[in-house]
Amino acid sequence: MTEADEAGPGPGAARTTACSAQAHAAVAAAFRAEAGHLTASLVRSLGDFDLAEESLQEAVVQALEHWPREGIPSRPAAWLLTVAWRRALNRLSRDARYAAKLADLAREPAPDPAPEPDNRLQLVFTCCHPALRREWQVALTLRAVFGFTTAEIARAFVASEDAVAQRIVRAKRKITTAGIPYRMPGPGELPGRLPEVLAVLYLLFNEGHLATSGSGWRRDLSQDALWLTGLLCRLLPGEPEAMGLLALMRLHLARAGARFTPAGDLVRLADQDRSQWDHDTIQEAVALIERAAALHRPGPYQVQAAIAACHAEAPAFESTDWMQVVALYDLLLQMEPSPVIRLNRALALWRVAGPQPALRELDQLATELDGYHIYHAARGELLSEMGHNEQARAARLQAHNLTHNQAERALLHQQLLL
Repeated sequence: MTEADEAGPGPGAARTTACSAQAHAAVAAAFRAEAGHLTASLVRSLGDFDLAEESLQEAVVQALEHWPREGIPSRPAAWLLTVAWRRALNRLSRDARYAAKLADLAREPAPDPAPEPDNRLQLVFTCCHPALRREWQVALTLRAVFGFTTAEIARAFVASEDAVAQRIVRAKRKITTAGIPYRMPGPGELPGRLPEVLAVLYLLFNEGHLATSGSGWRRDLSQDALWLTGLLCRLLPGEPEAMGLLALMRLHLARAGARFTPAGDLVRLADQDRSQWDHDTIQEAVALIERAAALHRPGPYQVQAAIAACHAEAPAFESTDWMQVVALYDLLLQMEPSPVIRLNRALALWRVAGPQPALRELDQLATELDGYHIYHAARGELLSEMGHNEQARAARLQAHNLTHNQAERALLHQQLLL
């Protein structure tokens, strides 16, 4: 062994490693930020989900090979789109069945890398076609439009990666066989699509607001969902449920600055410094709720926004209008009966009638919500309030073991140490 061997890699190797790491980070960042725009552009031009996705994935592989050697391009997204377009044409040229398609595409310019504002929204509506099953719609949208990995989607749905992958494959196959077009639906088609589109945007926002894994929140996802919902409201100004969802998102984001400590620890609503909330945004959201209500077509997103407004407008946690919150949950249960809504109603009932009635309500949900960490965390709160410390500890430990979010785990761990 030479002295150089014993000394280990020199500064040149270190620089190469650093450049490679920087290039890999740039590829990941470009893909995460632009996946939806790039996929939408390719799907619109190619008319084929599989070809669009596979070509984009091949472009990412090319970037991982070239960027460490050649440097990160000034416009990473444009580089990826150009390479993906060329890979798609190469694939088509190798398949005689697509000769006519290739001839048409060869006469067209490559997709514009500058994102069009409604590109992704059109793709969301395509993914949410009523011919697709609900779980297929959501999985495909999160994957194709927002760049979620199969593992991330699986965690969000508490499903296996294999099951999620099958949903995505079946959804794309159905779009192809049914000839579902890539476009915004006409006025007569909207009622059948809008609820699913809103559900996907809400799920995207929730995943950003408090991720199923990792730590803290994904600001990029929350802001993306907010922007697309705002665009939807501008395109469909007479849809009160779209307004309700936009108001709900704004109300949650208005208190984003108080949800975490500088160290990244989660702060409960009762303990947040309300002076840090964005009160201008709260007032804008409340005005939006009132505009939606004036259309006299109430729906679950409007009611959820009204509940969030009750919390946001209260000067202190103790002065929240809990009677109104319980009444709104009663209305929401009529529209959308679900065990999670019953759980939230029970927590509001605690503030009105005390912990014992609230615990009785929770106990009725034991079978349905046994795998839901917030259910066990809520039981821990109620049992602790009633002085049942050992039972409270067991419930909090169960909640701690069920969640993958590090901020939630840290908060529950802190409660376990008390």
